[in-house]
Amino acid sequence: MTVRVLVADDQALIRAGLVALLRAAPGLEVAGEAADGAEAVALAASTAPNIVLMDIRMPVLDGIGATRRILAAPGEHRPRVVVLTTFDLDEYVYAALAEGASGFLLKDTPPQRIVSAIHTVAGGDILIAPRITHRLIETYAMHHRRAPAGTRLDELTARETEVLRFVGNGLSNTDIAERLVLSEATVKTHVKRLMSKLRLSSRAQAVVVAYESGLVVPALRDDREAPDTGGHLSG
Repeated sequence: MTVRVLVADDQALIRAGLVALLRAAPGLEVAGEAADGAEAVALAASTAPNIVLMDIRMPVLDGIGATRRILAAPGEHRPRVVVLTTFDLDEYVYAALAEGASGFLLKDTPPQRIVSAIHTVAGGDILIAPRITHRLIETYAMHHRRAPAGTRLDELTARETEVLRFVGNGLSNTDIAERLVLSEATVKTHVKRLMSKLRLSSRAQAVVVAYESGLVVPALRDDREAPDTGGHLSG
């Protein structure tokens, strides 16, 4: 399957470099180029990309606002958004993940890893190594807690809450299945149902909710529950 990618970045040189890289990569197609967030929203609606590479800081509408509008747009098609940033501990990245972005890439990521990352996200995985997820979330979640523990989780069953806690701790579906002695398919069903109930659009967003709700407490988290899976977690 050819993956259609929309590139949104206000820096013409970076945008041109990404477009050239994508056009030369097998299996990828450039759906369009946007110089600001508002243009990205319009092009996402008109070109139906599979992936949006979204710069955070742009004029007219920033990457966070653009991500929110793209993922909230009516219709069945929902592209996956990958945030482009200069720093991996950028508070704006945290906000973008909370809005439903599927992960982030540093702008100095080597070209071939960018191509690989696009295919990873297009395949349904999130693009954040668990240890980076926790560094990012732990840095900001305690300062951005929107609700006390349980407030956002009261629609979940006990099992779904347990699964969400494991998701928040960075475990893959395979890891969760082993912990709970369930099939991976059953775990995937639980993840799908809890995301639907909480109206979440990405697994990364579920990690944010787990922290913000207090289900996962940064100071008490056991790092052994967050193995590095090589840069992504299965959805």
